[in-house]
Amino acid sequence: MNDAQGGRGGLTRPPRLVPGDTVSVVAPCSPVDPDLLDGSIEVLRDWGLEVKEGAHLRDRHPLFPFLSGMDTDRAADLQQAWLDPDTTAVLCARGGNGAHRTVDLLDFDVLRRRPAKALVGFSDVTALHEAFAVELGVATLHGPVLASGYFVGDDAANKGLRATLFEPESQMVLAPEGASTLVGGTVRGVTIGGNLSLLNDGVATPHSRGSAAGGLLLLEDVNEDISRIDRMLTQLLRSGWMHGVAGVLLGSWTDCAPGPELIRELMLERLAPLGIPVVWEFGFGHRFGQVTVPLGAVATLDADACTLTLDAPALL
Repeated sequence: MNDAQGGRGGLTRPPRLVPGDTVSVVAPCSPVDPDLLDGSIEVLRDWGLEVKEGAHLRDRHPLFPFLSGMDTDRAADLQQAWLDPDTTAVLCARGGNGAHRTVDLLDFDVLRRRPAKALVGFSDVTALHEAFAVELGVATLHGPVLASGYFVGDDAANKGLRATLFEPESQMVLAPEGASTLVGGTVRGVTIGGNLSLLNDGVATPHSRGSAAGGLLLLEDVNEDISRIDRMLTQLLRSGWMHGVAGVLLGSWTDCAPGPELIRELMLERLAPLGIPVVWEFGFGHRFGQVTVPLGAVATLDADACTLTLDAPALL
């Protein structure tokens, strides 16, 4: 699968959750804060879910502090969670770093033998969203990672993720407060993307899509200078990766210097020449109250109304 389409109906949708289901929590990227992790597991149990912890969920790499354990262990936890017949959804505990290292160690031939299940996360998890779309043809959820302040104590983010997991028909129209039009218009496509840095780093690598053609592209980032944001966006444009993209939804740019005003102008300057609809601050990414956005879903972006309307619920 080399583009965003995944077939005219989008990617395969996993089943929704019901109380009593089991979810697996894994750490395929950076180490977790144990207190935040414990708090997030309590939230999941309050939702009526059984929680399985990955065997290496609480590990730390013996040499590299930015990784939550050895590459082989992180990949093994993720693969085991996906293969576990009792697990209905796989929830990532953190983003950070390491997902590209993890994804290269997954056995996608084996993973294809199991039915689709929901994969949830954002930031560095973008690499996993890409791989599961390309290799497995599975729709995923760009939503909160558990062991973070963007989930524990964030009632709005919790509510949105829970509704998407349990009652996806209630989340058919996404219209986040604060969104605004950069370039107007209405377009239909398949939702893709996530973190700008991860998408840029994945260009021309295994398990990443070769093109955003036909996609409604999500972009967000954190702790980046505007010069780096410009360089990464320019790489996606110059490489041809964004050729044929249908529309762009921009998320948060938390702690990106010098601030959102100039980044907004940069996006307008770089994206307006594409002649496609573009929406600013669509509520997803590194921010409190983040919106959970399905990836691999056929949807209509109305940039004038700042709405994203799904053709079908994110989960079956």
